[in-house]
Amino acid sequence: MNSETATDIRPFRVEISQEQLDDLQERLARTRLPEPVPGDDWDYGTPNSYLRDAIERWRTGFDWRAVEDRMNAFPHFLTDIDGQTIHFLHVTSPHPGATPLILAHSYPGSFVDFLDMIEPLVDPVAFGGDAADAFDIVVPSMPGFGFSMPVVDRGWTMARVARTWDTLMRRLGYDSYGIHGSDGGALVGRELGLLDPDGFLGLHVLQLFSFPSGDPTEFERLEPRDYAGLEHMKWFQSVGGYNAINASRPQTVAVGLSDSPAGQLAWSELFNSFGNGTSLVPLDAILTEVSLEWFTNTSATQGRYHLEEARAAGETVINTARTGVAVFADDFQTIRVFAERDNANIVHWSRFEKGGHYAALEVPAELVGDIRAFFGSSDTAD
Repeated sequence: MNSETATDIRPFRVEISQEQLDDLQERLARTRLPEPVPGDDWDYGTPNSYLRDAIERWRTGFDWRAVEDRMNAFPHFLTDIDGQTIHFLHVTSPHPGATPLILAHSYPGSFVDFLDMIEPLVDPVAFGGDAADAFDIVVPSMPGFGFSMPVVDRGWTMARVARTWDTLMRRLGYDSYGIHGSDGGALVGRELGLLDPDGFLGLHVLQLFSFPSGDPTEFERLEPRDYAGLEHMKWFQSVGGYNAINASRPQTVAVGLSDSPAGQLAWSELFNSFGNGTSLVPLDAILTEVSLEWFTNTSATQGRYHLEEARAAGETVINTARTGVAVFADDFQTIRVFAERDNANIVHWSRFEKGGHYAALEVPAELVGDIRAFFGSSDTAD
C-alpha cells in the first residue's frame, strides 16, 4: 500500500546515468554545424566560431560529475502541487530568525542560476556579514524546467506558478516570505506581488517589464539615461526572436533542440547577452545550464510559457506589494517612469555598472548585497 500523500515532501538527488552521458558525447562528436555567415560573427545569431570552441570544451573538458556533486551539496526535494511534481532546493540558515526567500530562476535558466548565491545568503557570517541578514532559501524549478517534470497539463502561466510557490512556502511551514527573480523569475515575482498573500515581504527583481503606454506626458518625465534605456530596450526586442517562436510554435522548434545538443547550445545564446559581447557568464556555467536542459529534455516545456502567457494576456494590473528593482548595465533597462505607473510601491531602486541579464551567474556578490539591502532595510530608493 502506498502511504504517500499529496503533500509529501520527498528527498531527491541529481543522478544522470552514464548512458545519458555517453549519448551526449556521441552526439557532440557527430555535430554538423551550419554554413557560416560571411564574417562568422554574432550579427545573424550564434556563430560557428563560438560553437566550435564551446562544443570542444563540452566534449573534452567539461566534468558533469563534478557539477553533479556541486548540485548535490545542497538538499533537493520533490513534492506535488496542483497535480504537478515540483522540484526544489531548501537550505535553512544556522541563524535564528532568518528571512524565508524564494529565488526564482530565469529562462532558459534553472536552479543552477543561484548556486553561487545560496551559501552567502544562508550564512552571511561565514562571508564576513551580519547574522541579521540571513535567509532560509527555497529555489524551486518551474514546471517544465529541470526536474519539475513531466508537465502533466496545459495552462502553466506565471500567475499559476506564483500560486504554486505560495502553496510550496506554506507547505514548508513559512507564514511569511519574499521573492527574488530575474527574467521569468521576475514575472513570477510580480505575479506574487499581485497575489500579495498574507505575510508577503515583497519582491526584488532585476526587471519590471513596463513599456511606453502612448501617453506623451510619460516622455516629459524621462531623464537622459532613460532615453539610452529606450534604445537598449529596442535592441533587446530586436534580438528576441525566440519570444515570437516560443509564443507561437514551441513544439516545432523544440524538435531540433531535443535532438541536437549543439542546437540546444546555440539556442541558449541568451546567456551570451544575445551575442553583444557584454556577457560575463563563464562558459562552464553556460554548459551546466545547457547540459541540465539537455538531460531533462525540457526545451519544449520551457518554451511553452511564452505561448501560455501570450494566450492569457490581459489588461495590466497595478502591483501594490513592496517592490525593489536592481538594474544592471547590460540588461534590459527598466525605466522608472513606466515601472512606477504599473507598480505603486517601489521602495528600492539600485543601478550597477557591471553585469547583465544573468547577474546571478555574472556578479553574484553584488546581487547578494542588493537582496540583503532590500529585505533588511527600511523603505528606501535612490
